[in-house]
Amino acid sequence: MKKIRIAAAVLVALAALVGGGWALKKKLSKPSKDEGYTVFVARGSIEENVEATGSIVPLARVEVKSPVSGRVEKLLVDEGDRVQPGQIIAWMSSSDRAAILDAARAQGPEALKRWEDAYKATPIVASLPGVIILRNVVQGQTIDPSVVMFAMSDTLISLAQVDESDIGRIRMGMPARITLDSYPDKHVMGKVFDILFEGKNVSNVIQYGVKIKVDRVPDYFRSQMTANVSFIIRKKDDALLLPAGAVRDGDGGKRVLVPAGQGKTASREVKLGIQTDQTVEVVDGLAEGDAVVVKTVRYTPQQAPQSSPLTMGGGRGMGAGVTGQAPKPKK
Repeated sequence: MKKIRIAAAVLVALAALVGGGWALKKKLSKPSKDEGYTVFVARGSIEENVEATGSIVPLARVEVKSPVSGRVEKLLVDEGDRVQPGQIIAWMSSSDRAAILDAARAQGPEALKRWEDAYKATPIVASLPGVIILRNVVQGQTIDPSVVMFAMSDTLISLAQVDESDIGRIRMGMPARITLDSYPDKHVMGKVFDILFEGKNVSNVIQYGVKIKVDRVPDYFRSQMTANVSFIIRKKDDALLLPAGAVRDGDGGKRVLVPAGQGKTASREVKLGIQTDQTVEVVDGLAEGDAVVVKTVRYTPQQAPQSSPLTMGGGRGMGAGVTGQAPKPKK
């Protein structure tokens, strides 16, 4: 008897689950007649862009190394400092000088000064005007000529990686807008001044480097920052604009729906200029302030199924024939 009651309870739960699924199916929708809303042609700015990612890099990066092996005696500049060609940025003691000075230091300050005057330190000088972007050593460190002491940059630029499919649209002098991941609310304008000839295969996509020189390098620019670059192909500040969803392909060109009175619409041909994924420019067929109907698809419920798969006894509705009472055992 107990087993029969458990089986009946399982059937009730299963019927509820499957019945719920059928109820959900009942609520699912299918497309019906079109509905729409009205927008108006308005004036505004629109631009056609090629989007690319890249980084902030030095235009010319120079590494400064020591000409001798020895000890770093003094560092005179730090990262971010601007230097001029020939400026002394550090002092080095050769290995011999460092050993002599250490021995003289034990003899007292007079002996140390005498040897410092007699055995001069080696100056490390800047080779170009620019900014120190890397200081790679500390005072007192022992190094050899292979160690990079400093890295310098004359100026920072943006290097964007443009897909092969878009590189044909990039031209010299083209304006570009640069936005850094670190400062998403700040935009810097620049111009293309170099398009590299050799591409790179990145995940089976050929990309070409495009260099952009900014009008003014902001203080927050740092080498190797991630940059998002929008190359401005075309731009118009006083254009007639519509949402892209308002325009459809029609016989012979692009068409829109305009109100025709009594809740009806009429199709009208238009000519477009600049087009983006969200907005299009209308160059002919509409005037500022004209109304355009944007059609949307309305959904209506599907017809409810006649019965659940678990219906017992041919009844209608979900779970018909299944009750919470266990059947009486046959005698």
